[in-house]
Amino acid sequence: MDHLLRPLAPISDEGWKLLDEEARERLAPALGARRLVDFAGPRGWRHSATELGRTAPLKNAPADGVDALQRRVLPLVEARADFELSRAELRDADRGADDVDLGPLDAAAARLAAAENAAVFNGWKGAFEGIAAASPHAPVALGAPQTYPAAVARALAALLENGVAGPYGLALGPDAYRRAIEGTEEGYPLVTHLREMLDGPIVWTPGIDGGAVVSLRGGDFVLESGLDISIGYDSHDEQVVRLYLQESLSFHVATPEAAVVLEASG
Repeated sequence: MDHLLRPLAPISDEGWKLLDEEARERLAPALGARRLVDFAGPRGWRHSATELGRTAPLKNAPADGVDALQRRVLPLVEARADFELSRAELRDADRGADDVDLGPLDAAAARLAAAENAAVFNGWKGAFEGIAAASPHAPVALGAPQTYPAAVARALAALLENGVAGPYGLALGPDAYRRAIEGTEEGYPLVTHLREMLDGPIVWTPGIDGGAVVSLRGGDFVLESGLDISIGYDSHDEQVVRLYLQESLSFHVATPEAAVVLEASG
């Protein structure tokens, strides 16, 4: 039995299959950052830190005439989103109901996906730096939809001037993404123009405002997974089962100049 304690939950095998499928369906479109950075793993729940290949000097060795270096690592963060499901609804699922209320699971999946996206782009205070803080480029303002092509062009120019090859991807927060897909340019769909400029995807990325243009050449940004997002069991009573979604992760910026931040400006 692993730390998720699933065998202790009053949930049938078919019930777990339903929950896992629902979580995958909800998470797949929402984990936007994973489409734009390298994903390493999953390494397993016991994987605790990302190796950085760097050292820091240690002072005050325990004996004279000895120098020492300490290996630097990036500890993984354990992220968790709790939720409750009705036991009556789960029993109805076992009876074959096709309209089971899994709203709390859906909401937890949305929260965890948004947290992962925000961590990649904005960082996780006290844990690791995100793309926005690491990028040396001046942010580009992202205003009305008709300004998107010019903003993306400025970002692409900055990347090319720094020798950062494509193709490129565009992460957009929910509001900016909606504006992009609704926008037209002389009757021409705005997103089509943007994709042609990027030679890559435009990705809906809940959890961020504005967006970023990111090189997809690989090796610049690494999201390392210990435990990939999984459902675990906490407790239950006669009415509800208390569950959670959990993952462990770190994020490392290897090439800060490989992304340009787009700041929402109204």
